[in-house]
Amino acid sequence: MEFRTRKVVKPGDLNPRNTLFGGRLLEWVDEECMIYCSCQLGHTQLATKYIDEINFMSAAMQEDVVEIGVETVSTGRTSITVRCEVRNKATQQLILAVDKIVFVSLNSKGEPIPHHLARRKRGESRLWPLPRWKRRKKPAEMSEDVISG
Repeated sequence: MEFRTRKVVKPGDLNPRNTLFGGRLLEWVDEECMIYCSCQLGHTQLATKYIDEINFMSAAMQEDVVEIGVETVSTGRTSITVRCEVRNKATQQLILAVDKIVFVSLNSKGEPIPHHLARRKRGESRLWPLPRWKRRKKPAEMSEDVISG
């Protein structure tokens, strides 16, 4: 798991017990996981579909630096599943762990669409258009020179 993002716990991030507010931490986790998934899929239109059990393991205090790590668990036709951990940078103590967060790739209408990591079964037609540069010309589309040559 790579820990790519760091956040400093500031006074506005604290709850009445003067520890990092869980809701703020979940906001950071959701944002970091979405950015990670967007980079993996090359697609920015994603929605959080599901977050599994959230395990808060220790507290973060004001001025602590926390690191957020994300890794891919699996990919589906329209989804990507990741896991996430948050740890204290100085002590390496785990603050939070989520084993399963699912994001779905969406079109402009908000409908699920296949992403480029989706595996196709043999003989299955592609459900989304290929970029022009990846398309093969059909024999009928080729010029007469190519066919007769």
